[in-house]
Amino acid sequence: MNFTIRGENENAFDAIVVGSGISGGFAAMELCKLGYKTVVLERGPMQKHGDYPTASMDPWELPNQNLVTAEEIAKHYFKQNRLHWWVKEDHKHFINKDDEYPYDEIERFDWIRGHHVGGRSIMWGRHCYRWSDLDFEANAKEGIAVDWPIRYKDIAPWYDYAETFVGVSGQAEGLHQVPDGKFLPPFKLNCVEQHMRESVMKKYPKRVITPGRVANLTSYDPNVHKGTRGQCQSRSMCVRGCPYGAYYSSLSASLPVAEATGNLTIVPDSIVAEINYDKKTGKATGVRVVNAETGVEEEFTARIIFCNASTVGTTAILLNSRSETFPDGLGNGSGEVGHNMMDHHYGMGVSGTMPGFTDKYYKGRKPGGFYIPRFRNIDKESKRSDYLRGFGYQGQASRGPNVVAGAVGTDLKEKIFEPGPYHVAMTCFGELLPYHENRMFLNFEKKDKHGMPIITFDAKLRDNEHALRKDGVTCAEEMLEAAGCTNIQSHNEATAPGAAIHEMGTARMGRDPKTSVLNKWNQMHEVPNVFITDGSCMTSSATQNPSITYMALTARAVDHAHKLVNDGVL
Repeated sequence: MNFTIRGENENAFDAIVVGSGISGGFAAMELCKLGYKTVVLERGPMQKHGDYPTASMDPWELPNQNLVTAEEIAKHYFKQNRLHWWVKEDHKHFINKDDEYPYDEIERFDWIRGHHVGGRSIMWGRHCYRWSDLDFEANAKEGIAVDWPIRYKDIAPWYDYAETFVGVSGQAEGLHQVPDGKFLPPFKLNCVEQHMRESVMKKYPKRVITPGRVANLTSYDPNVHKGTRGQCQSRSMCVRGCPYGAYYSSLSASLPVAEATGNLTIVPDSIVAEINYDKKTGKATGVRVVNAETGVEEEFTARIIFCNASTVGTTAILLNSRSETFPDGLGNGSGEVGHNMMDHHYGMGVSGTMPGFTDKYYKGRKPGGFYIPRFRNIDKESKRSDYLRGFGYQGQASRGPNVVAGAVGTDLKEKIFEPGPYHVAMTCFGELLPYHENRMFLNFEKKDKHGMPIITFDAKLRDNEHALRKDGVTCAEEMLEAAGCTNIQSHNEATAPGAAIHEMGTARMGRDPKTSVLNKWNQMHEVPNVFITDGSCMTSSATQNPSITYMALTARAVDHAHKLVNDGVL
């Protein structure tokens, strides 16, 4: 993928998209397809599809068995590796160094990030689950925060649209809490996972173990899955970047489609410092950018601006965009920008050994295991009195190496080539409520190396989350017991927000400009030509992975913006 080389005074466009990840790539594609000359501003360097240095390396080619040394962790990744699993040799080149991108914490926040064209769409977990009215109606029914301005019917056709292009493998289950979608064939459950499905459902009928719904192409249609994509090879090395384009990313799908229109310009190493606002027109005129390499500033102008810099990035830009009209940040008359920070909380789960099935094995390393949708607080029978909302699980069953105690010589040689028993592991993802007190803000007295104010986080889990976690672990233990597992071990280490890498909510949608930042079209109440469709727009967090919802909301917002342009409103 190439980007347009701009000449002097060529910074005027029809549309600006800030960020090139999951939602930014989708916004760029939709705008370019509609004929808008669109510039994508990415704060990180250029990353080309296929240029993934470790994508085809064998395990023995990676240093230190893929572990980053303690010295390097202490110097560069001391915050992001507090999770002890995220930073590895095979993809550390995609991860920001904490010492180069500092932030402050009143309460711990695990900010997992990487700056490059494509953003976290290269590294995401690819799970795609629709939200339902159980999610969109929850705030209103429970009197929590503010009501979503949309319902499932408003976004359902856009889910159809996004899933068809993205390519989501999955299995229809007819569950109202996680609606079925436009699915490719699933990565089927292996023998132990299928046994778990049957055993658990027999004892707990509402606990459904289904193949994970992931954005990996189990079948490939070049007329639908456009870009530079191919069928999944079941290598399960997705975090390194996929040279086959088998999973959805901005680099392999949306940006190539945008580029093919001739309307796309990508400008990497471009840190958007602020959005410029014209008090006379009541609209944004463009953005001020700082070059990450040279420090040189320049401005870009456009009729429409889409903010897709991720929840934290977009919010920082809004808060830094201060003017006479908006002294507390662009479009922040409500005072809600930066507040209501959410994530999914995890660090809770179980593992166990599954006896038997030693005569069965599986082929390949499928990139998604099983998923257990939410089953708490979905109806009167499942209503809990100790907490609101619910949780879901992601997990897998697999066979590891055979552990041979005391064997030597020929005996050892023969036995180590035999696979060990089946093990099951599952992680619980819980919903975090949208507390106004959970927030991020800027310290204008303290700047980073690019002159940007330092971000400070002040968000934490509260009583509802801790009660939910306890039940989530108990339910997981119950399911492994029902399946017949032995050696069951559980854990519940309360993670900080950010750790699930699903941060959301700091520029939320709502019906009332006094209590929200965006309207039902993801359009700023107070600055009508600015749209926000990354995670910051979310009004609650649900339990499902949010990325496919971002993409559906993005396509819907672009469609609405286009209608406003045609009507002469924008």
